[in-house]
Amino acid sequence: MRAVTIRSGELHWVDQPDPVPSGSELLVAVRAAGINPADLIQLRGHYPAPPGSPPDIPGLELAGEVVAVGPRVLQHQVGDRVMALVGGGAQAELALVEESSAMGIPESVGWIPAGGFPEAFSTAYDALFTQGRLGLGDRLLVTGAAGGVGTAAVQLAAAAGARVTASVRSPARRAEVEALGAAQALEPDQALEAGPFDLVLELVGGPKLAEAVRRLDQGGRLVVIGVGAGRSLELDLSALMSRRAQVFASTLRARPSFEKAEVARAVEKRVVPLLASGRCAVQVAGTYPLGEAGAAYQRLAAGGNLGKIVLASAG
Repeated sequence: MRAVTIRSGELHWVDQPDPVPSGSELLVAVRAAGINPADLIQLRGHYPAPPGSPPDIPGLELAGEVVAVGPRVLQHQVGDRVMALVGGGAQAELALVEESSAMGIPESVGWIPAGGFPEAFSTAYDALFTQGRLGLGDRLLVTGAAGGVGTAAVQLAAAAGARVTASVRSPARRAEVEALGAAQALEPDQALEAGPFDLVLELVGGPKLAEAVRRLDQGGRLVVIGVGAGRSLELDLSALMSRRAQVFASTLRARPSFEKAEVARAVEKRVVPLLASGRCAVQVAGTYPLGEAGAAYQRLAAGGNLGKIVLASAG
């Protein structure tokens, strides 16, 4: 097979050995694979793949067709259309997927949106509902709401009956984010002033996170899943105490397989039907061939996109 491969901090499209499924693994012919900020960080020499995943082939999500199965696979067979989160290795012609993490692709959904679905919607669902306990009528702030996870979060929260304020830096993207279900899309400082909030989904990080804490209502929650604007800040702990607020932080990539399986089952049950019906949709900002991953990474790094950048196979 050929695969996007990191060598000395650069991306190459080169031959790699074909992976062989064992145990409960599926071998998937990749039709589409989303790229994510984590891939950019890995390219720079940080955020290595977890043990058991290819160390030099990036990619956290994929959609494709099962072409072989391991001896302990129970539910899937050759020919099934699946999408999944993986620890790495998605940006290749072939990839291994643990069966417990695989989700079926609705007939109404094509390869490209399916390839950009698992990471954004699984991350958003887990942060909003499992950790953040978002409820009907809750007031939610989503920072960095024009990105892949942000656009997923806005749609899921709106579908759940929350009132969503979206923080969007680019003026050109605000109306588009409102069209996804946000009650209002504002520049970052104005968005913070629109509080108080029951829940803040923090996708950006940096010093404004401290102000987000002060905008929480009594019993409010803040979930941190992105730190692109900065990893450290000075935090007034008394602001947390006076609001009886809670702060959570998480990633999906390094979780044990059984926890990833729990997320996959919840998303398959509660979110995939929304995708199938069209109530939620993967926002695709652009597509590139797998062999042109370098250009796709540059576009993601440049910012200003609405939703996901997705790599697609030639098949």
